Amino acid sequence: MINIIFWDVDGTLLNFLAAENAAVKGLFLKFGFGECSDDMIAEYSQINKKYWKQIEKGEITKEEALWARFAEFFASHGLPVAAAEKFNAEYQVRLGDTVAYCDNSFEIVRSLRGKVKQYAASNGTVVAQKRKLKNSGLDALMDGIFLSEAVGAEKPDVRFFNAAFGFIEKSGIKIAKENTLIVGDSLTSDILGGKNAGIKTCFYNPRGEKNTSNVSPDYEIKNLNEIYDILKKA
Repeated sequence: MINIIFWDVDGTLLNFLAAENAAVKGLFLKFGFGECSDDMIAEYSQINKKYWKQIEKGEITKEEALWARFAEFFASHGLPVAAAEKFNAEYQVRLGDTVAYCDNSFEIVRSLRGKVKQYAASNGTVVAQKRKLKNSGLDALMDGIFLSEAVGAEKPDVRFFNAAFGFIEKSGIKIAKENTLIVGDSLTSDILGGKNAGIKTCFYNPRGEKNTSNVSPDYEIKNLNEIYDILKKA
């Protein structure tokens, strides 16, 4: 029986693309770069995903990747690369301005409060994630929040989960891995991380994308409401 759930934040509980879109477009105007088109946002999003994959693999530090992604993006559009670091610093704050839930995630988390222990588990920056979780109201529903910057390791590194387990057990809650589940939209971060940690995994795949990786989740859902069925069966 599942009694502990780790929730990924971006792309699982909260619509990251909506926040990304609003933050980048708003900062383009603030920095005097002009209008950032939807096509440019799509281009940046792909660059961003590339750097996050490198972070997950340990090929680049998060600190370096966060400004390097903007430096690459700016260079491709003739914008001042020197502005990348300052742009990123403001971007981390602005990411928390736009709150859009995936499915009815807020209601789901609220309905499960008191029935299972729930923890946010994110590789996002402390600045961005704390503002997102506070502005969304999700922080008040969680039993704890684990952010990679504070933990000292990124998902899928097992050290991220071991640190979380240690914190939870210090609070008096015994971890039974067979009764612990992570729900996330990333096979290479959330699901692989859960596998590395020996807990159950649920791949949130709202677009029904084909899994071409060698990572096999225990469960796969297209809508977060399906979590109720998993909790009944698991």
